[in-house]
Amino acid sequence: MPRPTDSDPRTAWLALDRQLCFALYSASLAMTKLYKPLLAPLGLTYPQYLVMLALWEADGITVGRLGERVALDSGTLTPLLKRLEASGLVQRLRDADDERRVLLRLSAAGRALQRRAVAVPEAVVRATGCDLAEVSALTARLTALRERLTQATPHAA
Repeated sequence: MPRPTDSDPRTAWLALDRQLCFALYSASLAMTKLYKPLLAPLGLTYPQYLVMLALWEADGITVGRLGERVALDSGTLTPLLKRLEASGLVQRLRDADDERRVLLRLSAAGRALQRRAVAVPEAVVRATGCDLAEVSALTARLTALRERLTQATPHAA
């Protein structure tokens, strides 16, 4: 199909391969696809893995704080947590000080799973073809980008 001609040089930026959003989106898809066989032996999906990572860092946090940490809303998080609880990895407990809040605690099986999960990031780093310094630098740049984008995004009133 012939390309439309336009005298405005800015239209060149409309090429798919020049889009930052597409580069991030397609890299995210590739990353998630890479994780699937790595997480299968652990019995986790990618979103469940993110939750477990957060809980391994801060066991006993509230569901609200977890949602902020892993960037998932309660509609997504609640069924995910129910599945993790049913599989014996986490416990959901009402906060004794404020029963509106739900605390998350790792079970013994959830804590033990951490030892098996250590191999996952090692495999991911190998798959990137980058050394640890490159992966750390890229992670830092993407984190900074996410923070700038979050600040720049208008929030609904």
